[in-house]
Amino acid sequence: MDRFILTDAQWAKMEPLCLGKKTDRGRSGKDNRLFIEAVLWIARTSSPWRDLPTYFGHWNSVYSRYSDWMKAGVFQRIFEAVSDDADMEYAMIDGTVVRVHRHGQGAKGGPEIRRSDAV
Repeated sequence: MDRFILTDAQWAKMEPLCLGKKTDRGRSGKDNRLFIEAVLWIARTSSPWRDLPTYFGHWNSVYSRYSDWMKAGVFQRIFEAVSDDADMEYAMIDGTVVRVHRHGQGAKGGPEIRRSDAV
Protein backbone atom coordinates (compact mmCIF):
# COMPACT_ATOMS: atom_id res chain seq x y z
CA MET A 1 0.00 0.00 0.00
CA ASP A 2 1.57 3.26 -1.07
CA ARG A 3 -1.10 5.67 0.13
CA PHE A 4 -1.34 6.40 3.84
CA ILE A 5 -3.94 8.23 5.88
CA LEU A 6 -1.34 9.62 8.24
CA THR A 7 0.85 12.46 7.10
CA ASP A 8 4.59 12.24 7.68
CA ALA A 9 4.32 15.00 10.31
CA GLN A 10 1.67 13.06 12.25
CA TRP A 11 3.68 9.87 12.00
CA ALA A 12 6.79 11.67 13.30
CA LYS A 13 4.86 12.53 16.49
CA MET A 14 3.54 8.98 16.89
CA GLU A 15 6.61 6.93 16.06
CA PRO A 16 8.54 7.44 19.34
CA LEU A 17 5.46 6.35 21.35
CA CYS A 18 4.98 3.03 19.53
CA LEU A 19 5.96 -0.31 21.02
CA GLY A 20 8.34 -2.64 19.23
CA LYS A 21 11.03 -0.18 18.18
CA LYS A 22 14.54 -1.53 17.66
CA THR A 23 15.59 0.15 20.93
CA ASP A 24 12.87 -1.67 22.90
CA ARG A 25 13.61 -4.97 24.62
CA GLY A 26 11.72 -8.07 23.52
CA ARG A 27 9.94 -8.55 20.24
CA SER A 28 9.78 -5.78 17.72
CA GLY A 29 7.03 -4.98 15.25
CA LYS A 30 7.85 -5.15 11.56
CA ASP A 31 6.12 -1.95 10.51
CA ASN A 32 4.43 0.17 13.16
CA ARG A 33 3.11 2.68 10.64
CA LEU A 34 1.36 -0.04 8.64
CA PHE A 35 -0.12 -1.36 11.89
CA ILE A 36 -1.47 2.09 12.84
CA GLU A 37 -2.89 2.42 9.32
CA ALA A 38 -4.62 -0.96 9.79
CA VAL A 39 -6.21 0.21 13.05
CA LEU A 40 -7.34 3.44 11.37
CA TRP A 41 -8.81 1.40 8.50
CA ILE A 42 -10.85 -0.64 10.99
CA ALA A 43 -12.02 2.52 12.77
CA ARG A 44 -12.87 4.32 9.52
CA THR A 45 -14.81 1.45 7.92
CA SER A 46 -16.34 -0.03 11.09
CA SER A 47 -15.52 -3.45 9.64
CA PRO A 48 -14.93 -6.57 11.69
CA TRP A 49 -11.30 -7.57 12.15
CA ARG A 50 -11.75 -10.56 9.84
CA ASP A 51 -12.39 -8.18 6.92
CA LEU A 52 -9.02 -6.46 7.28
CA PRO A 53 -7.30 -6.40 3.86
CA THR A 54 -4.39 -8.81 3.58
CA TYR A 55 -1.82 -6.09 2.77
CA PHE A 56 -2.09 -5.03 6.44
CA GLY A 57 -1.17 -8.52 7.59
CA HIS A 58 -3.13 -11.43 9.04
CA TRP A 59 -6.18 -10.04 10.82
CA ASN A 60 -5.65 -12.07 14.00
CA SER A 61 -2.04 -10.91 14.37
CA VAL A 62 -3.09 -7.30 13.90
CA TYR A 63 -5.91 -7.70 16.41
CA SER A 64 -3.61 -9.33 18.98
CA ARG A 65 -1.15 -6.49 18.62
CA TYR A 66 -3.98 -3.96 18.91
CA SER A 67 -5.16 -5.64 22.11
CA ASP A 68 -1.64 -5.55 23.59
CA TRP A 69 -1.26 -1.86 22.75
CA MET A 70 -4.65 -1.05 24.28
CA LYS A 71 -3.69 -2.78 27.53
CA ALA A 72 -0.38 -0.89 27.58
CA GLY A 73 -2.11 2.47 27.02
CA VAL A 74 -0.17 3.21 23.84
CA PHE A 75 -3.16 4.57 21.93
CA GLN A 76 -4.00 6.96 24.77
CA ARG A 77 -0.46 8.37 24.65
CA ILE A 78 -0.59 8.62 20.85
CA PHE A 79 -3.94 10.40 20.98
CA GLU A 80 -2.62 12.90 23.51
CA ALA A 81 0.46 13.54 21.36
CA VAL A 82 -1.46 14.28 18.16
CA SER A 83 -4.57 15.95 19.59
CA ASP A 84 -2.83 19.30 20.05
CA ASP A 85 -2.91 19.79 16.26
CA ALA A 86 -6.49 19.07 15.29
CA ASP A 87 -7.17 18.66 11.58
CA MET A 88 -10.43 20.50 10.90
CA GLU A 89 -10.41 19.74 7.17
CA TYR A 90 -13.42 17.44 7.36
CA ALA A 91 -15.35 19.21 10.11
CA MET A 92 -18.81 20.10 8.91
CA ILE A 93 -22.20 20.88 10.33
CA ASP A 94 -25.37 19.50 8.81
CA GLY A 95 -28.99 18.90 9.74
CA THR A 96 -28.20 15.77 11.69
CA VAL A 97 -26.23 17.81 14.19
CA VAL A 98 -27.91 21.22 14.29
CA ARG A 99 -31.58 21.42 15.17
CA VAL A 100 -33.93 24.20 14.13
CA HIS A 101 -35.09 26.57 16.84
CA ARG A 102 -38.63 25.72 17.90
CA HIS A 103 -40.00 28.95 16.39
CA GLY A 104 -38.68 27.93 12.98
CA GLN A 105 -40.37 24.53 12.94
CA GLY A 106 -43.79 25.77 11.77
CA ALA A 107 -45.70 24.61 14.83
CA LYS A 108 -49.51 24.22 14.89
CA GLY A 109 -50.16 23.35 11.28
CA GLY A 110 -48.02 25.92 9.53
CA PRO A 111 -49.07 29.26 8.07
CA GLU A 112 -52.75 30.18 7.80
CA ILE A 113 -54.27 30.49 4.35
CA ARG A 114 -56.67 33.45 4.15
CA ARG A 115 -59.19 34.21 1.50
CA SER A 116 -58.63 37.44 -0.31
CA ASP A 117 -61.13 40.22 0.45
CA ALA A 118 -61.44 40.92 -3.28
CA VAL A 119 -62.90 37.50 -4.09
